[in-house]
Amino acid sequence: QVQLVESGGGLVQPGESLRLSCVISRRFDGRDTMGWYRQAPGKRRELVATTTTSGHLNYADSVKGRSTISLDNAKNTVNLQMNSLKPEDTAVYYCNLKNAALNPKYDRTYWGQGTQVTVSS
Repeated sequence: QVQLVESGGGLVQPGESLRLSCVISRRFDGRDTMGWYRQAPGKRRELVATTTTSGHLNYADSVKGRSTISLDNAKNTVNLQMNSLKPEDTAVYYCNLKNAALNPKYDRTYWGQGTQVTVSS
């Protein structure tokens, strides 16, 4: 079973920055897509950013230009740098790994336990 462990959440003031990290219990492979999602109270979980191991990036419009997702292959880690944080960024942030198998019925998705980010003055 693949494990994902997030860290880096906390309480920050509007306009400040935060860096989230997620350590994966195995090495990345070429069929992985790593991502960050978030869920605010009373709302559905939503995509924040994703990256493939080949460097294809995708960002939600709400964070585009303020956030950067990156992989550290040596540490099996995916990072999310968030700048100019806003109160509406407050949510539990979840790390996600999707592995696309050669046969789609063997596709796998894994989630971390989540880390709280609170943006408030």
